[in-house]
Amino acid sequence: MLLQEEREKIVVYGQEMLKRGLTAGTFGNLSIYNEKENLFAISPSGMDYFKTDASDVVVMTLDGEKADGDRKPSSEVDMHRIFYQKRPGIKSVVHTHPRYATTLACLGWSIPPLHYLVAYSGKEVPCIPYVPFGTYELAQAALDGMGDNYACILGNHGLLCVGGNISYTLDVSEQIEFCAQLYYNCKAAGQEPKLLNDEQISSVLEAFQTYRQK
Repeated sequence: MLLQEEREKIVVYGQEMLKRGLTAGTFGNLSIYNEKENLFAISPSGMDYFKTDASDVVVMTLDGEKADGDRKPSSEVDMHRIFYQKRPGIKSVVHTHPRYATTLACLGWSIPPLHYLVAYSGKEVPCIPYVPFGTYELAQAALDGMGDNYACILGNHGLLCVGGNISYTLDVSEQIEFCAQLYYNCKAAGQEPKLLNDEQISSVLEAFQTYRQK
């Protein structure tokens, strides 16, 4: 079975998405890129994460062709492969529908640097305008809108995060959802949050380079 290790991880981390409250039902999708094989494993479309096994996970080429697996891949396959094609160092993509980040998506709000954990994305978490799901146009808009960040909010849709491995990328999704909740709470309190300045958020980004275990 091609990319067996990656496919097994998709099953584990797909269940983690639900356990952490980052999506519901069969929504959301995730993938892992194997640079040596130049292939990626992606969650199947519309399947219960707790009834999915490694054989259900689909292996795709960067051109969007199926390399292995009998299931239909996620409808957002283009939004995954475009990052593997065009952003060196990206090895995993996680798309979720968490409550607060999705609320901001419906408001069209980006997340400014109100908390140091915004640095999990970069200096901000940009929000892009609505583009229909499952389209290459959405994939391109997400790539362009995210820029050099590691997360972006998809207008009227949800949250997209990328990273160097699946564990880190799911962590990005969780921390950005936390920041989205903080931002919404500040707005609900009728207040604008006090933001970190460029020097402060830049120092956090630098510190994060050595924060995690190797």
